[in-house]
Amino acid sequence: MTDEDPTQAAPVPHGDAPDRRDGRAYVTHPRVELAVEVALATGRPLLLRGEPGSGKSSLAAHIALTEGWRYYEQVVTSRTQGKDLLWTYDHVRRLSDAQVRGGAADLRDELYVTPGPLWWAFDPDSAAGGGGAEGVVRGDPWSEVNEDRSPDGAVVLIDEIDKADPDLPNSLLVPLGSNRFTVLETGQEVTWRQPVPRPDAAAGRSGHLVIITTNEERELPQAFLRRCVVLALKEPDRPRLVRIAEEHFVTSFGAFADADRALATELADALVETRKQARDQGLRPPSTAEFLDALRACRNLRINTADPRWGQLKELTLLKPQQPEA
Repeated sequence: MTDEDPTQAAPVPHGDAPDRRDGRAYVTHPRVELAVEVALATGRPLLLRGEPGSGKSSLAAHIALTEGWRYYEQVVTSRTQGKDLLWTYDHVRRLSDAQVRGGAADLRDELYVTPGPLWWAFDPDSAAGGGGAEGVVRGDPWSEVNEDRSPDGAVVLIDEIDKADPDLPNSLLVPLGSNRFTVLETGQEVTWRQPVPRPDAAAGRSGHLVIITTNEERELPQAFLRRCVVLALKEPDRPRLVRIAEEHFVTSFGAFADADRALATELADALVETRKQARDQGLRPPSTAEFLDALRACRNLRINTADPRWGQLKELTLLKPQQPEA
């Protein structure tokens, strides 16, 4: 690529979010497609392993979009409990209401229950209040995404499960294995509603999919791993990196010019070398997401790898030294 190439492309508008969560710019792979089909055929969760920024979280939204299924997600933290994915109960508000009314005899527990993402996925009608106590009406927190999606299929993303205590994955064994659970405070049983079979669907193919991601920060229980379809995402090679860049640019901005392709190819070569350099230095190798950040920065700032600023930009976006300079 020549020094003039970056000036041939207009800077990327800043209105596009760098971390897409809509599933529109995802480049799949035969290994990934087969893993998804195996998970759907077995009815098991799909556990995705891989470095941060490798596209694990984006896959769930992509499948939901392409299948026309509803989408739900839960980003796990150190405080997340397994029950949070099923339902939560507002004990504090109930106690406050009981104090105001001078007793709890007439308080209905259903009014203090909030369905979690797995409940909405299993049975959106009961999550919304259908079939429950009179006057209980709840809105789908993901209604903006799910407005035109099929009620007969759902994808649930449980993101970064390794952030939680090991009790969380263990507590999900029964609900995910049996597709049912009971709300303790009300006694209501929630069961996955069987979808209406589609004419083009494979025989025995499940109508819902749970995708779980881990960055390997904590080892997951063996009992949990045995009940998942497990896929380790591999680092994309240079051609696939360029294709990923093209998909993101076309989806976001409607075009991927020759100058964009040349720059993406140049940075893909640099990324492969930088990964080796990072490993040699004992650093975490840069991810696909960081490659896209570097590409976006180079395009906007009109920088290529021959530019004197490239070395510093590479450190800022790809290498990211963990120690301050002396």
